[in-house]
Amino acid sequence: MDKTIELEILGLTSNNSQSGSFTLVLGEVDGRRRLPIVIGMFEAQAIAIEIEKIIPNRPMTHDLFKSFSSSFNFTIDQILISQMQEGVFYAKILCKNASKVVEIDARPSDAIAIAVRFEAPIFSTSKVMSEASIEVNEEDGKITQQKTSKPSKVTSTSKSSPGDSYKDFSLEKLNQLLEKAIDSEDYEKAARIRDEINKRN
Repeated sequence: MDKTIELEILGLTSNNSQSGSFTLVLGEVDGRRRLPIVIGMFEAQAIAIEIEKIIPNRPMTHDLFKSFSSSFNFTIDQILISQMQEGVFYAKILCKNASKVVEIDARPSDAIAIAVRFEAPIFSTSKVMSEASIEVNEEDGKITQQKTSKPSKVTSTSKSSPGDSYKDFSLEKLNQLLEKAIDSEDYEKAARIRDEINKRN
């Protein structure tokens, strides 16, 4: 079984290239890698509301899931971002009760919205991290691009804004742009630059 790596939520930023979407930034616990995932507005709101401990007037879908699980004595053991195929992330919710453990397939955004409600840990496989993460070298301030065997397309479903095509830039320039994007915490832009670099490796 692939080694798992624990992640933590670092933040949510609006996605400039696609209206109504956000970039969820996950960070490696005790590590330097960042995993940006583009998610929808509803899921971003569901995550933010729970992180900020805002109580909505009526239960949201993920709150309903928690109430349902609790009623049947199930709890969430952990969330696993299990794979990435053609730029799409997949996740599993590991539920358990006194007698058994059950895996449920889910979108990472829904899984994480549920995880924050149960205070469950979030993990990723090392394969996903090697293919899709961006490494921040905090010691010397430089950004190291993860090497992958195939292009990673985290934002492949996003519509690129004019001027956001990086095909004409040199690798040196792309790495400079990647460093600036991460310094300014624009992880959605960093993901697009990372994808262009991966295509050339």
